[in-house]
Amino acid sequence: MILIVLQISLTLAIVCNSVFIIGSRIERIGRPTGLAESDLFLVTQQWVGGGAADGPDALQRLDTMQREDLSTLRSVPEVASATPINSLPLLNSAAWNGGVALTPDQRKPNAQASFYFVDESVVPTLGIRLIAGRTFNAGEIDHKALGDTNTPSAIIVSNELAGRLFPGANALGQWVYLDGGAAPATIVGIMERLQTPGTSEFSTSFAYSSLLVPSRMNSTFSRYAIRAKAGQLDAAMQAASSALYKANPQRVIADDGIQSYASVREQAYRADLGMAMLMGGISLILLGVTAAGVFGLTSFWVDQRERQIGIRRALGATRRNILGYFQLENLLIVGSGATTGIILAVGLNMLLMSRYEMPRLPVTDVMVGVVLVVLLSQVSTLIPARRAARVEPASAIRAT
Repeated sequence: MILIVLQISLTLAIVCNSVFIIGSRIERIGRPTGLAESDLFLVTQQWVGGGAADGPDALQRLDTMQREDLSTLRSVPEVASATPINSLPLLNSAAWNGGVALTPDQRKPNAQASFYFVDESVVPTLGIRLIAGRTFNAGEIDHKALGDTNTPSAIIVSNELAGRLFPGANALGQWVYLDGGAAPATIVGIMERLQTPGTSEFSTSFAYSSLLVPSRMNSTFSRYAIRAKAGQLDAAMQAASSALYKANPQRVIADDGIQSYASVREQAYRADLGMAMLMGGISLILLGVTAAGVFGLTSFWVDQRERQIGIRRALGATRRNILGYFQLENLLIVGSGATTGIILAVGLNMLLMSRYEMPRLPVTDVMVGVVLVVLLSQVSTLIPARRAARVEPASAIRAT
């Protein structure tokens, strides 16, 4: 019985934390990105053999090549729109995170945000929903070298970032300072939502604090977000590669250099999905072993107590009385194990919090684990308890 109590305690501790981990992973996988994800794909490519990438001449040459690529992509019949971009939500690559402050040269920014460098086609291409203000116009788009910190004249911010910077006030038309810069940028538009590129715990702390910068990043490496016309995603992805190579063959597009956004989402959450499945499998195995232990223990007791059960039946105990006795006995054992299990569950969660920066285990998840273990134990007890209830009074005489 002591072993069963310990087994229930350990099972409950692990199951409670597993349910919590699975729930958090599923919640993260289901977060909306703010994009219209269907018919959206990404091209990542690199120019080769173009000479040095440093200096004003090289910068202008790279920008000219990028604008030619954009013109080529937009002319593909299956393509609806295209924009240059450094990263995308969930991409976990080339993320540019920085501080946003309300005063120049501020040592501690008011908010952390992810920067997306785009052009005037960003809203229709990504399918972003503006809830205030306007999108960029062509005259606001500049270009700069990768890593250049020049401040743009205008930016578009997410609604969450606007709320962090100006709580209770209208952020539209306000000035902010990016990455400790001395020149202000004006907020000309507010997006309903746009998730950051990262999916780590660090990125989760500001998952929807993002902003758009009207600038093309000039480098030998470039990315283009492309929206295909409705129902023509596969055709657009094939045509885009051919069109780019035809326009300028001095480039490399890797096998995974053209990917649909569905593929980006799948890769971003592959580890979360694997973790959820692993924890679910472990929990099912533990619950199965615990159920088998409870079933075995109750069956053993029924065999050992057949004479006592027969005597009770002879003295007037009904089958329901016998059944209720074993169910109540099991409930008391499981209750003891559950009490210890709750303490172990909280202790395990505190260990995970200190080692892996996990949040605190909610009381609801603990209660779900307790109810699950209790119900499973009662069901496991039911079969041998029903067998005990069928013992006839004559069994007391035969056992003698």
